Amino acid sequence: MIQIFGGPPAGLQNAPHDVRIIAAGHQVAVREVNFSTVHDKDSLMLAFMAGLGLTDRFGHNWDALYDVLTDPESPRKRLALVLYDYARFRSRRANLCAQLESVLFDAQRTAAEQDRDLWLLIEEADSDPRHW
Repeated sequence: MIQIFGGPPAGLQNAPHDVRIIAAGHQVAVREVNFSTVHDKDSLMLAFMAGLGLTDRFGHNWDALYDVLTDPESPRKRLALVLYDYARFRSRRANLCAQLESVLFDAQRTAAEQDRDLWLLIEEADSDPRHW
């Protein structure tokens, strides 16, 4: 596998094995968002809230998610979002997934414009459970 953190983020990418270890070597912060219990927009926003460690002040909408991911005041210049169980979510909720991907890709582009990196990594439930 090509070293994922050696190049710029490029849309959705498969998470490498031992993503946390590899990310640490490249000074990339890792946050995990678990999609296994996401069934609507509310539960999706709660999954991001939990995965990103957000407070109750998080707005639970697309604009708020975009703002969190592109916050120029964030101390993280390099962030990898590991989207756990994402393929199954995509097959269950295609419309919601399309809205989410629009926000994530916009945030990824904006991060690049801010000289930041935002990787969007997919890891499936049947992969190595020791990561979770």
